[in-house]
Amino acid sequence: MPPRKIIIDTDPGQDDAVAILLALASPELEVLAITAVAGNVPLDLTQKNARIICELADRTDIPVHAGCDRPLARKLVTAEHVHGKTGLDGPTLPDPVMPLSGGHAVDAIIDILRREPTGSVTLCPLGPLTNIATAFQRAPDIIERVQQIVLMGGAYFEVGNITPAAEFNIYVDPEAAAVVFASGIDLVIHSLDVTHKALTSRARVEAFRDLGSPVGKAVAEWTDFFERYDKEKYGSEGAPLHDPCVIAYLLKPVLFTGRRINVEVEVDSPLTRGMTVADWWGVTDRPANALFIGDIDDAAFFDLLTERLARL
Repeated sequence: MPPRKIIIDTDPGQDDAVAILLALASPELEVLAITAVAGNVPLDLTQKNARIICELADRTDIPVHAGCDRPLARKLVTAEHVHGKTGLDGPTLPDPVMPLSGGHAVDAIIDILRREPTGSVTLCPLGPLTNIATAFQRAPDIIERVQQIVLMGGAYFEVGNITPAAEFNIYVDPEAAAVVFASGIDLVIHSLDVTHKALTSRARVEAFRDLGSPVGKAVAEWTDFFERYDKEKYGSEGAPLHDPCVIAYLLKPVLFTGRRINVEVEVDSPLTRGMTVADWWGVTDRPANALFIGDIDDAAFFDLLTERLARL
């Protein structure tokens, strides 16, 4: 079976980095491009971080494109309080040598979707949806060419992590999320409801470190850094590895369970801006537009992650 073709749209972020490494370590996936967007940190850092990650994995063949540096209609909100001033605080890694690929990320997304056979490319957004929504608005013909969108964002039972009502990725650019959620494309949403069950532990972090490789060491040190925030906030033993859930789902969907429901995005209310209103109980007549993931086999998830990272 040929590998599944994906575009990773991302704002690295330590957990984004682990997701990218998982994809690059998995022969079942062909990463056509990595497109950077402003989110956890500004664009000049997210595009740099994407190239650092590719070099760490010795995959300088992957095109990395810089995309949108601000949301569609809002001022950029970032998350240095979680990820540190670089977005990849923790290990000391060298600046990238590989060049940024020419052309804007939005143009790259459009060009790839027009070039590849219809229904053969999956979009994997790990950050705000600005690049994806901009591509859809600029070239609506590509929408029907997308195989699937598997994303990390939103929340329902876990409510918000940046405001009482909203998850960070959706909150940063709710207008973009609304465009994507209304696109009609088959959506798989990995919300906080599932990622907050993919928690690190001391044993799981040490398993990364015990790989004895530069990748294992970096992943352990990234985790050491960012889990401090969630431990203090939630009182949990470890921190959630949000974004790797997207890639793990592509590799082993059996690890996840969810429900096909309608999910809408609040864009107007100052109190609930960016909230993903998930009709989990089917109390409206709005048609289902997404598979909303709610549970994970966390032990098998970390086994998969450790086994794949050992290949790099």
